[in-house]
Amino acid sequence: MSATISPLAPAAFPALPVLAGVRLATHECAIRYKGRTDLLLVEMEAGTHVAGVYTKSLTCSAPVDWCKQASAKGSARLLIVNSGNANAFTGAAGVASVTRTVEAAAAEFGCKKSEVFVASTGTIGVVLPDERITENLGAARAKLKAEFWPEAASAIMTTDTFAKGATRRAEIDGKTVTINGIAKGAGMIAPDMATMLSFVFTDANLSHDVLQDLLKKGADRSFNSITVDSDTSTSDTLLLFATAKVDHAAVKDAADTRLKDFKAKLFDLLLDLSHQVVKDGEGATKFVEVTVTGAAGDKAAKRIALAIANSPLVKTAIAGEDANWGRVVMAVGKAGEKADRDKLSIAIGGVQVAKDGEVVPGYDEAPVTAHMKGQNIVIETDVGIGKGRATVWTCDLTHAYIDINGSYRT
Repeated sequence: MSATISPLAPAAFPALPVLAGVRLATHECAIRYKGRTDLLLVEMEAGTHVAGVYTKSLTCSAPVDWCKQASAKGSARLLIVNSGNANAFTGAAGVASVTRTVEAAAAEFGCKKSEVFVASTGTIGVVLPDERITENLGAARAKLKAEFWPEAASAIMTTDTFAKGATRRAEIDGKTVTINGIAKGAGMIAPDMATMLSFVFTDANLSHDVLQDLLKKGADRSFNSITVDSDTSTSDTLLLFATAKVDHAAVKDAADTRLKDFKAKLFDLLLDLSHQVVKDGEGATKFVEVTVTGAAGDKAAKRIALAIANSPLVKTAIAGEDANWGRVVMAVGKAGEKADRDKLSIAIGGVQVAKDGEVVPGYDEAPVTAHMKGQNIVIETDVGIGKGRATVWTCDLTHAYIDINGSYRT
C-alpha cells in the first residue's frame, strides 16, 4: 500500500449503502504488514447465491482452486480475504492452509465448508501462516457490521494507492435492488478473467446460473479488457453474491427481460471497478483508452488493441507525452491478426494522424502533443479488414513501476 496516491484516483471513496444480508469486518493479523488491517471477513445470510470467474493461469493459487469448486455448488455464507501473502505456489502446504481456514470458519459460523470462500493476495511462493487468520476469526466476527465498505476495500490492498469501490441501484419487478462492489489491484494486471481480487454483492433474488451468466459476460467487457503490465496474476478472483433479500420474484433465467436494468447497472459497476484498477496502475500518470475497428472479428480487434495497450514502447511514449504514432503502427503489425497496411488509419485524441497507410497530408502534431499532456489519452485505429471492434483500457509506463516492483519484497 503506497503512501503516494495515484494522480488518477477518484476524489473520494463512494458512499456504498447498507446492503441487506451482508455484514463486514476487518482485522489486523500481521500476516505480513504491521500497523494496518490485512483480513477481511464478510458474512452473508442463508440463502445467498454465488458465482465466480477466475484466473486462467496454470500456476493459480490454492484459494482459487478452492473457490472454483465451492462456487460450482452455488451457495455462500462467508468470504475471507487476506492481503500480504498470495498463498500461491505453496504446494501441499497451501492446500492445507485453505482447508484449515475453511474448516475453522465453517465451525465458527455453523455453515457448510462449501459455503466458505477464501482469497489471498500478496507475495507468491511464501507459505501462508493461516493460524493468524483462524485465531482471529472470533475477534473479527465480533466486529461485523453493515456499514463497513471503505474499511473492507482498504483491508485487501497491497501496492494499491487507494481503496476501490462502486455502487449502483437497479429495478427488478418495480423493486429497487442495490449492487455494491470492491476491488484491489495495481500491478500484475492483464486479467484472463478479472482483476486480482474483486467482490460484488447484491440484495437481488437471482439464481446461481443467472449470476454466472451475467458475471462471465460482464467480466469479458470490463476486467478482461484492461491491462497494466501484461502479466496475469495467479490469484485473479471475481465473485458475485446475491442475498435475495429484496422481495421480488426470483429470476432463474438469464434471458428474463426483467433483468434488463440490473444487467446494465451491473456491467457499468464492473467497468467502473476495472477502470479504477487501471487508474491505480503501478506508477500510472495517464489513463489510456484504445479502440480498434475494421478487424476481421471482435476477438481479432481485441488482440490488436491489447498489442497496442501492452506495448512498452507505446506506453513509454505516452508517459513521455511523445506523439509517436509510429509505435502504434508497430504494435498493430506485431499483433498476429489481419491488418491492411495500406488502409490503416490512426487517430489520437480525435485528431487523424494517419490514413490509408501513411501520414495525413499537412499533419500538424501540435494538437496531438497537447492531448498527450492530459491525463486521459484516446487512441483509435482502423485496420481496414472487416467489421470487428474492441476497446481496452491501460495506463502509461513510468519509472515508478520499476521502483515499486524492484523493491516489492524489501
